[in-house]
Amino acid sequence: MDSKRDPTPWPRLDSRHLGNFRIFDLVEETYQAPDPGKTHSFFVLLSADWVNVVPVTPEGRVVLIRQFRPGTKEVTIEIPGGMVDRGEDPRDAALREMEEETGYTAEGIVKTCAVRPNPAILRNRCHMYLATGVRPLGTLHQDEGEDVHAFEATWEEVDAMVLDGRIDHSLVLNSLMFARYLRG
Repeated sequence: MDSKRDPTPWPRLDSRHLGNFRIFDLVEETYQAPDPGKTHSFFVLLSADWVNVVPVTPEGRVVLIRQFRPGTKEVTIEIPGGMVDRGEDPRDAALREMEEETGYTAEGIVKTCAVRPNPAILRNRCHMYLATGVRPLGTLHQDEGEDVHAFEATWEEVDAMVLDGRIDHSLVLNSLMFARYLRG
């Protein structure tokens, strides 16, 4: 193999659907490797895009949530977020998720960025937003299987939670970083 050439996308030769698991589909895809005659199979999770939103009150406090996460078997500190429904604009999904999980509504919202959560196994994006002027004027409507509790913190308190490891969800950390960058 020529180590001096830049990699190029590998041609997909086959894709086999292995199952639907409510929030993602699992497929096995076979690709033509750069070495002549060699192929390689990969498992890929197909999921809807996700959103995360950093809600900030008029007083400059950040609205965070606590919820149980079965993957780590822990209650985590995060920001509101969730899946983008089919045909839904990510901005609308961010506002919807924020209101459903916290009961807060926003005066304004701006997209900070979109990232790929894990391109090795996922094909979706996580869209990140900063919501401003948020107030608890909406209606809580948590999904089945959710037990979300909202609370407010200063940016200094958020920084402390990041530094001591209480906030360690990588997509939440990304969202907080981009929100901090935008607000200066």
